[in-house]
Amino acid sequence: MNSPAADRARYDRATAHLDAPLAIVDLEAFDANADDLVRRAGGKPVRVASKSVRCRALLERVLARPGFAGIMSYTLAESLWLARSGFEDVLLAYPSADRAGFGELANDAKLAAAVTVMVDDPAQLELIDGARDGGGEEIRVCLELDTALRLLGGRIRVGALRSPLREPAQLAALARTVAARPGFRVVGLMAYEGHVAGVGDALAGRPLRSRAIRLMQGAARRELAARRAEVVAAVRAVVPDLEFVNGGGTGSVQQTAAEDAVTEIAAGSGLYVPRLFDNYTSFSGRPAALFAQPVVRRPGVGVVTVLGGGYPASGAAGPDRLPVPYLPQGLRYDPQEGAGEVQTPLLGSPADDLLIGDRVWFRHAKAGELCERFDTLHLVEGDRVTESVPTYRGEGRTFL
Repeated sequence: MNSPAADRARYDRATAHLDAPLAIVDLEAFDANADDLVRRAGGKPVRVASKSVRCRALLERVLARPGFAGIMSYTLAESLWLARSGFEDVLLAYPSADRAGFGELANDAKLAAAVTVMVDDPAQLELIDGARDGGGEEIRVCLELDTALRLLGGRIRVGALRSPLREPAQLAALARTVAARPGFRVVGLMAYEGHVAGVGDALAGRPLRSRAIRLMQGAARRELAARRAEVVAAVRAVVPDLEFVNGGGTGSVQQTAAEDAVTEIAAGSGLYVPRLFDNYTSFSGRPAALFAQPVVRRPGVGVVTVLGGGYPASGAAGPDRLPVPYLPQGLRYDPQEGAGEVQTPLLGSPADDLLIGDRVWFRHAKAGELCERFDTLHLVEGDRVTESVPTYRGEGRTFL
């Protein structure tokens, strides 16, 4: 692995012929991260979370590698687009109210065979049936299990507010409802433990908080492993030919893969390794996706101003949702301005070595959201851009 200074020089050389702002993906780091995900999955296939990639060329690249199989998508419109593009196994990870999309799905045998939709409420089945527009294709269905850890009799909840289905009997009941309804078939079960997979447990300068997170995550893993096994058994009693049980996320790949009940792992952010994935004891990846902003002003000693850069990530607002100035190392935001809409002042001694037109390289807080700001990803190998490929936005697709 190169030093940060060597990487900066390499990225500057590779993109010298391009004007910033621009975004790159370091293919050596991307491929190394892919290999690490496969290693941690321990022989179980990794389903790629498309929201963390948002680039068809890179989805194709990773799915061509051994150990990866299928896509986990985030909207029905995206799912149908990917299926039309030739991806044959697309699991929609969130329920949808896209009536036009369900009409297309129910009227196209190829799409219906490729796309699996998420259901956690019989009302969603009613919506799909009401949108069929005469289409009789069987709809592939995945059920979602609530993974949250509940303490003190449920008065404390740790985990995302997702599915209302928590207990084995609830999942089995919905499986029976789907099985009894013409035009639907349960093929999978999903359980995303975001409070384990998506929360870092090694926060810099916060040892007590980090220890508390590790204790919580250990308890959550044990509770979920036992409950997930019971849920899978209950659903398989209704649907013996269940095709897959999906679990995990970048931060919990090896722990989730160790569960016998789980047949595949979901991961995506671990390919790009954004800043929110720096604080884990379970793995360390290589930053692969970066963006560069040009220096356009030098307001004084120890400060430069770059164009744009205010690209906050989704989630609860806070400093950890901002991109981080990455290269050269040692730059920080002005606390009065932060990451600006059209300009961003950066403070620190490295600013004095930067000239007008030089680049500052940033890492986004999240993975795929970077691609909502750029229409092109320049793929870097060594110190050359070997290909420039469109993001979803570059193909005119903005699904959310």
